[in-house]
Amino acid sequence: MTDEKVPLRKRRRTVAEIEQLVNEFAGSGLNRSQFCRRRGLTLGTLNRYLKMMGREAGSVASCTALVAVELTAAKCDSSSGLAVVLANARRIEVGASFDETALRHLVRVLETL
Repeated sequence: MTDEKVPLRKRRRTVAEIEQLVNEFAGSGLNRSQFCRRRGLTLGTLNRYLKMMGREAGSVASCTALVAVELTAAKCDSSSGLAVVLANARRIEVGASFDETALRHLVRVLETL
């Protein structure tokens, strides 16, 4: 019988865990190196996660930059609380009493497309 150490295989993160890390990075205000040091990640891992989630690996500009918007007077349903029409003709419209959790989920899905 030997006392050889068998290397433990690291558990892979789920897509939800990766998405959470990417969102934490985007909202942290830290650069990639600082965030990785605090979270115990390598830069390569964070870059891979950013690419996987459709974010630019070189900076957080793609997820925190300001974007010019145009407000227009449009005819809306009286039940409509908010409508957003994106440049690619996608439209997100929610009623006055929308479910915030469902909207967050929808936006996350759209960001990955």
